[in-house]
Amino acid sequence: MENKALLRLEDVVKRFAVKGKKIGEEKTYVHAVNKVSLNIYQGETLGIVGESGCGKTTLGRLMIRLTQPSQGKIIYEDKDISNLSEKEMKPYRKDLQIIFQDPYSSLDPRMTVGDIIAEPFEYQNLYSKKERTERVKELMKLCGLDTIYVRRYPHEFSGGQRQRIGIARALALTPKFMVCDEPVSALDVSIQSQIINLLMDLQEKSNLTYAFISHNLNVIYHISDRVAVMYLGYLMELADKDELYFHSAHPYTKALLASIPNIDFESEPLKAQLKGDIPSAIDQPKGCPFASRCPIVKGDCLLEKPVLKEIAKDHYVACNYPQRL
Repeated sequence: MENKALLRLEDVVKRFAVKGKKIGEEKTYVHAVNKVSLNIYQGETLGIVGESGCGKTTLGRLMIRLTQPSQGKIIYEDKDISNLSEKEMKPYRKDLQIIFQDPYSSLDPRMTVGDIIAEPFEYQNLYSKKERTERVKELMKLCGLDTIYVRRYPHEFSGGQRQRIGIARALALTPKFMVCDEPVSALDVSIQSQIINLLMDLQEKSNLTYAFISHNLNVIYHISDRVAVMYLGYLMELADKDELYFHSAHPYTKALLASIPNIDFESEPLKAQLKGDIPSAIDQPKGCPFASRCPIVKGDCLLEKPVLKEIAKDHYVACNYPQRL
């Protein structure tokens, strides 16, 4: 992996306005992503984990500018793309792609597989009709799809096949960076492994860079180089996967890792079970966002929001009292 940042986020914030119930009522906001800063390096896979509603998907969409940031900078190959118009973003769309979570709703049911995969060519005005047909067949073969299915519709395929169609579409413009938004969560376990292996093979062949979003910590460990842990829109911990899994320092990360199912029925029960609910994303706490559920919370945690700091080489934690294992 080259030590070159392909994509950089600098204090990125995303707020979604909530409409007031009365005319003239002051707007409130859902704070989806809160001052997240990180680098994604050429050729690596950055895993992003956290509970539902923590801002993972919003962060992924911000990375490729499907969502406009409220504040902060998104820098791709040293170019600030944070505030580019859709017309100005068009050349970058070839490099920045996404695989959506639901392999069915992300495909137009009225279009054939061939038309779905070829749609990016039309948007970017690439290739002749004959060249597009050949390119579609190449992509189908690359993603393990038989080309005889090119005129079939999405409903005629299994979930795993539909996800392969989505991957083929994402690869159509030979991107450099892809957000994989829980690409295997809707699939059977046996199919999950096929899709994950496919993504890893494609990365090796094309030097792709991934941001891989998932709830499945085993999948994240298998596919990732580094892992980012999110909670209530904040980045809580960031480290190499081995460092994070075996030397985690944030109590939230420890609780997530303790929740991984263990088939050893004679092992000790989980020691780090979380209690309580995630605070409101509208009315956020003044201090540490995790304080209301933290087993080691102290008085200043309720008043002071921790800053992401390096506690070991390339291991960053947002905690006033980190406890590295």
